[in-house]
Amino acid sequence: MTVMQTTAVTTRPNATRTDICSGPPRRHPRPDGQDRYTISEVAAFTGLSAHTLRWYERIGLMSHIDRSHTGQRRYSNRDLDWLDLVGKLRLTGMPVADMVRYAELVREGESTYADRRELLEATRRDVLARIAELQDTLAVLDRKISFYGDAGRAREGERTR
Repeated sequence: MTVMQTTAVTTRPNATRTDICSGPPRRHPRPDGQDRYTISEVAAFTGLSAHTLRWYERIGLMSHIDRSHTGQRRYSNRDLDWLDLVGKLRLTGMPVADMVRYAELVREGESTYADRRELLEATRRDVLARIAELQDTLAVLDRKISFYGDAGRAREGERTR
């Protein structure tokens, strides 16, 4: 199981849930247990720069990253999954401060589920509003494209007479 799924422990009636994204699990370059990636490998996998990865760690968007005996960062599959979620949150237009707040809430544990849900619901409302705005914009473009297509066909018809 990866950090990109939502699960419930089903052995008890009041099962505890693990806060992990509901997207499908992504394929990892290495299996769990052999998943120690350098910052340059993570940059290559994610498309993020090493500078951005260090910044994410510095501002608290990433939890503590393990280090090798020489002090080099060693990322895990779980870290890759978290970066995938952060990428999705970035696509929503969520402000960095809200992403950091979400990360802090995740680290605080299960007692913050309501706060996390509220933050994600607000982001969802913003995304839906942007989608509606883009659909309106698309309708305008479609009308313009149709107009110019009709006008072009009319002009071609006049030339062939």
